[in-house]
Amino acid sequence: MGVYLERPGYKNTDTVLSIVAERLQVGDITQLVVASTKGSTGLKAAKKFSQSVEKLVVVTHNYGFKEPDTLEMTQEAREEIEAFGAKVFTGTMAFRNIGTAIRERHGYSEQELIANTLRLLGQGMKVCVEIAMMAQDAGLIDSRDCIAIAGTARGADTAVVIKPAPSNRLFDIKVREILVKPRDW
Repeated sequence: MGVYLERPGYKNTDTVLSIVAERLQVGDITQLVVASTKGSTGLKAAKKFSQSVEKLVVVTHNYGFKEPDTLEMTQEAREEIEAFGAKVFTGTMAFRNIGTAIRERHGYSEQELIANTLRLLGQGMKVCVEIAMMAQDAGLIDSRDCIAIAGTARGADTAVVIKPAPSNRLFDIKVREILVKPRDW
């Protein structure tokens, strides 16, 4: 049974990580995917879980997401996360790719429709599905169930057990358990 937080946001990060730690004790999950824009959530997860899982992937925004020629996560933050054995992945965001350019020009994209549908369950839910798909696209996790952790704006407020799939197999993804999410977003 899931935990429902009253409010979204970074103040929930430690609570979310504790809930994930409890779920990992069941022993059936060996992969963890974490969204982290600047690195603080990824570093917390790497410190807490690097010895508990086979694969820990921290997914950043793509290069140029906020401003041209920039990455929001510093090289120092990346190296600190990787020192714990985690992989840091920076790549095209599955729901914010070429479809975003089409929408900006023509007012509609299929990716935006899917992303907005997932947002009915919260921003963190959309990001959990997206980062699991991105990590699969990159070959950093396999098709076994994993836990995905994400949030609304900064930090973590959502965690799910998810069967990942690559982006070309979007509809094979299964959200198996909602561990924690905000009630309001």
